[in-house]
Amino acid sequence: MVTLQFSLTQQNLLNSYNIQETMAWNSTCGNWVAAQFALQQYYLPIFYGIEFIVGILGNTTVVFGYLFCLKNWNSSNIYLFNLSISDLAFLCTLPMLMRSYAKHNWIYGDVLCIINRYVLHANLYTSILFLTFISIDRYMLMKYPFREHFLQKKEFAILISLAIWVLVTLELLPMLPLLNTITTELGTDCLDYASSGDPGYNLIYSMCLTLLGFLIPLSVMCFFYYKIAVFLKQRSRQLTTALPLEKPLLLVIMAVVIFSVLFTPYHVMRNVRIASRLDNWKKNECTEVIVKFLYTVTRPVAFLNSAINCVFYFLMGDHFREMLLSKLRHYFKSLTFFRK
Repeated sequence: MVTLQFSLTQQNLLNSYNIQETMAWNSTCGNWVAAQFALQQYYLPIFYGIEFIVGILGNTTVVFGYLFCLKNWNSSNIYLFNLSISDLAFLCTLPMLMRSYAKHNWIYGDVLCIINRYVLHANLYTSILFLTFISIDRYMLMKYPFREHFLQKKEFAILISLAIWVLVTLELLPMLPLLNTITTELGTDCLDYASSGDPGYNLIYSMCLTLLGFLIPLSVMCFFYYKIAVFLKQRSRQLTTALPLEKPLLLVIMAVVIFSVLFTPYHVMRNVRIASRLDNWKKNECTEVIVKFLYTVTRPVAFLNSAINCVFYFLMGDHFREMLLSKLRHYFKSLTFFRK
């Protein structure tokens, strides 16, 4: 009888402990849900707003410079011009995202939802491809300073640019049917790719997209930038006079670091976010909420490249900065003259 009473007391204590643990866990999970809600309402609109202002100013200036200042185009200019167009297209979609996240309501319909997500991912993967070919072009320019190699020809750069747009579009086609709007208690939501569709299929597709769209181009970029660094160091040893290595090496470091730091967390968390929607992960109620929170943090960071890419135009040389500043000074003087 005493043994039975002790067992019952022990079981009651265990049940009480489990209830307390469940209540504490539910409270923690609720905190993550509230944090995710605040993240979408404040963090995303503010971050995207900063990217929009900085990116629009920088990329508009660059496009103006290329169209009105640059007379003799080369292969690097063609890649950079396409990069700026890709950035501008993405930046133009940000006001819709900012408004929808702040109000928790997408009012633009299914078609604009699909277009918005396509442009967002197209910018992501065209950016790294254009900068990959810029790295190849920079290396070829050092080996063939007079641009006699066929890879340095303008016609080749135009074909490569067209091929990049076609390739990225083909890569993103399987994603488009998965994108749609859903109606929630707060309003209509335009789901991002990682939060929609069948998670099993999406995970396979996302892994393939990560490999083809991010890891392989980044590896090629790192290889050629490494070749550039080795080439410059070898040349500096061969020549008695010091070469101005700061700018090329700064370009090497910036490109590799920027894309590694900005893109890697996003791709890792996107795959983890999709995996968290699988049935095996749903045993823990809070796991999906926590993963979604961390994934949301990485999204605007990845697309920060649209505002940062402008730096490459001024580091690339080819007298672009001098021509742009000269043109701006000319317009400023003209404006001052007419005011008088």
